[in-house]
Amino acid sequence: MKSSAISWTWFHKLGSPKWFYSISGRMLPWLAIAALLLIGTGVVWGLAFAPQDYQQGNSFRIIYIHVPAAMLAQSCYVMLAVAGVVGLVWKMKIADVALQCAAPIGAWMTAVALVTGAIWGKPTWGSWWVWDARLTSMLILLFLYFGLIALSHAISNRESAAKACAVLAIVGVINIPIIKYSVEWWNTLHQGATFTLTEKPAMPAEMWLPLLLTVLGFYCFFGAVLLLRMRLEVLKREARASWVKEEVLNSLGREMAR
Repeated sequence: MKSSAISWTWFHKLGSPKWFYSISGRMLPWLAIAALLLIGTGVVWGLAFAPQDYQQGNSFRIIYIHVPAAMLAQSCYVMLAVAGVVGLVWKMKIADVALQCAAPIGAWMTAVALVTGAIWGKPTWGSWWVWDARLTSMLILLFLYFGLIALSHAISNRESAAKACAVLAIVGVINIPIIKYSVEWWNTLHQGATFTLTEKPAMPAEMWLPLLLTVLGFYCFFGAVLLLRMRLEVLKREARASWVKEEVLNSLGREMAR
């Protein structure tokens, strides 16, 4: 009961723009440093030192960018749907801020996944693009992200835009299990999951360990960029609040002291 009460207290605190700005400022440097170290180590290890694949040769190395980007693109949309539910049910301003700020990041990750997938597909399938179930559902995911971004800018009233985007995010999340299970549900060219957190990897450790590092690094990168964007959006929306004015004055004072 005590732990549950603490969780609810933390949850409600998170809905406070001032509290979020404070806690995110402490988290941001750690996430940025972790992202830099993990992505740098994983990419260098994977591209330069991991052994060749016995079937695909060196072309497989694109997985160290493609797989983390694809996983993050899907996870980001699930987060948008959760933020949409929180925004509609509990009316938290931070939920809408998270949804608006995460959508462009998710769109970029989806685009990276599609482009790197095309680069990988050319030597593997002999074509840059095929209307495969996995590829098509990922393209739909990109359109969903574009739809959210366009919808947020098309409606001038912030409250109405938040509700509309929340509904679209919740409805669109049905595409995520389609992406995940498309390889199993339909006879597709796309190979099965290269890397999961629930099953033992089929690859040797010297190939999947750098992949694990890049996956973790991409999530830390996402967290750092999202917090940075959300902090700027919070300052913009709460510009008239006294705590924002105090924060700006403190920042100016620290800059002048240097």
